[in-house]
Amino acid sequence: MAAAASLSANQGLLGTSFYGVWGSSISGDDYHTMLAKTTAPPKQAKVSRKPIRVQPMMKNVNEGKGLFAPLVVVTRNIVGKKRFNQLRGKAIALHSQVITEFCKSIGADAKQRQGLIRLAKKNGERLGFLA
Repeated sequence: MAAAASLSANQGLLGTSFYGVWGSSISGDDYHTMLAKTTAPPKQAKVSRKPIRVQPMMKNVNEGKGLFAPLVVVTRNIVGKKRFNQLRGKAIALHSQVITEFCKSIGADAKQRQGLIRLAKKNGERLGFLA
């Protein structure tokens, strides 16, 4: 008899409308509104998939490094950047001419001369002349 009672209870639940137990306490329109609110996907903020690019700063990585860097920085501050860069350009050009004349005197080819100029630049960076 207990089995018959549970069977009739199950039939009662299954035999009711599509909404099951909800249909007796919530009207159909209210149920659909509530269902739409609960099953809607959560709203998410739109996030760009592109990585953020930082604008490169035109700053010397050797600023403040090297034996002569403090002298170079003080001179640049006194003379001004524009005039300082003009003087630096003239000094670099003069040094490249000296290296070229040296290479001519010893018979070095253009590849060796270019290597010496690159070495001079690297040494200038280490010593702080390019700070």
